[in-house]
Amino acid sequence: MKKWLIVYSSVTGNTKQIAEAIYNGFNEGEADIYAVKDNFNLADYDNIAVGYWLTRGEPDKKVQELLAKLNNKTVILFQTQGAELNSEHSITAFARAASYLGDNCKILGTFASQGKINPVMLERRKNADKNDPHAATPRNLERWQKASMHPNEEDFSRARAFVEAMKRKISLREKYLNMKK
Repeated sequence: MKKWLIVYSSVTGNTKQIAEAIYNGFNEGEADIYAVKDNFNLADYDNIAVGYWLTRGEPDKKVQELLAKLNNKTVILFQTQGAELNSEHSITAFARAASYLGDNCKILGTFASQGKINPVMLERRKNADKNDPHAATPRNLERWQKASMHPNEEDFSRARAFVEAMKRKISLREKYLNMKK
C-alpha cells in the first residue's frame, strides 16, 4: 500500500479532530498528516485524504486551491458541517469539492461529520431575517444543538472504520487491476 497524505483545513477544530481520527485509522508509517497551511510535497503521495469545513456549501478557499493542484491522485474527501449528514447540502458540498479537483483524480470515498458551528456565524444566524434559510427557526435551532455535540467519539470511530473500508477498497481495486494484466 502506498503512503497516504492527510491534509486538512480547520477553523473551529472540528475538521482537525476528524483528520486526526482518520490518521489514527492508519497503521504507523502508512500516512502523514498536515494542515493545508503546512509545507508538504504533493508529489510524494499518490493517495490523498483532503478535509475541509464548509463555507457557502463548498470547501474553503485554501482547500479549493489545493484540490486544483491534485492531478493523477486517488482522493478521499472528508468534510465537517453543521448540516445533517445526508442532507442535500452535504451531498452537494461533496460534488462542489470534486469539481475543484485537477486532472485524472479518482475519488475513492467521502466522509462527513457534523461539527460545532463557528460561534461568530451562529450569532449572525440568530439575528438573520426570518426569511433567510439560515435563520433561527425551530428546525435550525434543533440542528444547531445537535451539531454542537459533534464531532464526538462516535464520529471518530466512524472515521477510523472508514479508513479500514477505504484500505480494503483500494486493495480490491489493485487486485482487480492486476488480474486484468
